[in-house]
Amino acid sequence: MSSPSLPDQGARYRVRHITRYHYDESAVLAHHQLRLEPRALPRQQSEVWRLEIEPKPAVSARHLDCYGNPITYIALQEPHQGVSIAAEMDVEITPQPPLDLATTTPWEGIRDRLAAASDAAAREAAAFAFASPRVPFLPALVDYAAPSFPPDRPIAEAAIDLTARIHRDITFDAGATTVRTPIAEVLETRRGVCQDLAHLAIGCLRAQGLAARYVSGYLRTIAPPDAPRLVGADASHAWLSLWCGDDTWLDLDPTNPGALPSDRVTLAWGRDYGDVSPVRGALFGGGRHSLSVVVDVVPLEPGAQ
Repeated sequence: MSSPSLPDQGARYRVRHITRYHYDESAVLAHHQLRLEPRALPRQQSEVWRLEIEPKPAVSARHLDCYGNPITYIALQEPHQGVSIAAEMDVEITPQPPLDLATTTPWEGIRDRLAAASDAAAREAAAFAFASPRVPFLPALVDYAAPSFPPDRPIAEAAIDLTARIHRDITFDAGATTVRTPIAEVLETRRGVCQDLAHLAIGCLRAQGLAARYVSGYLRTIAPPDAPRLVGADASHAWLSLWCGDDTWLDLDPTNPGALPSDRVTLAWGRDYGDVSPVRGALFGGGRHSLSVVVDVVPLEPGAQ
């Protein structure tokens, strides 16, 4: 589920995500986990997925992590001065019916159901109701979230009000934070990027006793009128999903609250960024290194190859 009220017509995309590392010294061994394959979801199907790695890894294996995200594990066992990882995918996003916000369950009912954990759906969702390394419980989060959660308010209305406030209050600033900036600092400085806004919203929802998961993927960007797309100008994106009962998860994007469901391609979800980083690993040797990432999200016409 997602929050925008505009009709969702669905979409097809070709996504190319290139990560390059360059090392000052030769690395003799490297292990990497890649979360660069789109999830198979009821509304999202991957038509094509390719992974190109240079130098060629000695070991490559695919599996699912504990959250059902597809992972590719690679090992480079020869000396190398860097590595290039290119993932390319064609993904189709099908439309979904709009959600009537006012008819969703009052938020206290969802909170109490999670606390009781008396049914399988609540027990599964409860994995995302606890503090995590990048989303601790903080009294300030309770205070910030409280105005959006008056008694008996439908959970979807409350959550969308919260993310709208975060969008208004937090200035998007690509230079203000790093992947390790704590959300307490984001709330204090009122600056951050999509990862920070998603972590902040998740923390506020969990502080209310609700279950929210961090989602990573891609967002289609729209060029200004009469301006061409800038190839490679897109980037990885982060948003969140809130459990609204049974099998209903509501997508929320405090960075882009007006985005349609079909504007996003989902790669992975977890408790926070640490569970879903696109590329992570360890290497022996290498010295200092530099990193470049280029992401391109291209809409495809129906039937395009």
